[in-house]
Amino acid sequence: MRLFSIPLASVFLFPGLLHAETFEVDVWADNWFEMRVNGRQVAEDSVPITTERSFNAESFSFKADRPFVIGLVAKDFKENDTGLEYIGSRRQQMGDGGVILQMRDASGDTVVVSNDQWQCQVTHTAPLDKSCEQVSDPVAGQAPCGFETSEEPDGWDMSGFDASGWAQADVYTAAQVRPKFGYEEITWDKDARLIWGPDLEQSNTVLCRLTVE
Repeated sequence: MRLFSIPLASVFLFPGLLHAETFEVDVWADNWFEMRVNGRQVAEDSVPITTERSFNAESFSFKADRPFVIGLVAKDFKENDTGLEYIGSRRQQMGDGGVILQMRDASGDTVVVSNDQWQCQVTHTAPLDKSCEQVSDPVAGQAPCGFETSEEPDGWDMSGFDASGWAQADVYTAAQVRPKFGYEEITWDKDARLIWGPDLEQSNTVLCRLTVE
């Protein structure tokens, strides 16, 4: 079990952008995240999603020219497509997710925070019926443990992608997400919000994007 956050020193310089801006980013996720800029990875959670209670905070930097697109992949842990964790034990339950992000420029000014201006798409939802949580031998795809899954849309994390059909990110309070293990180690911008899909328990994989002008 990982009970502390590990800072991630990650600098990504896009080829040819010798005079690009440097941005500093803080992310806290329950349980795991990957961040991309214009389709290229700039950071990945250092704690594997398979680690029990793997939520933690990461801090890293990257360089890019504006405008650019941030693509954030956020996942809550699930043992299988039932969407449950601790299957077969007295702790069997649906997990719950949540992610918060802030980004500053070289002068220390906040450029981006996670809020309802992001557009998000859920690519794994389970269980479709929450009563699955109480089933003694849950089987993915068998009622009441149905699930919905889809692949990442091509180019969703790049400019030119039509995200007009995506929903705005759902915003949650700290009381709803109950963040811990790294969250308190970051001084969050007053406007940064915890975001996720439409249901903290059933939305297991969420893609969120934002264009930084």
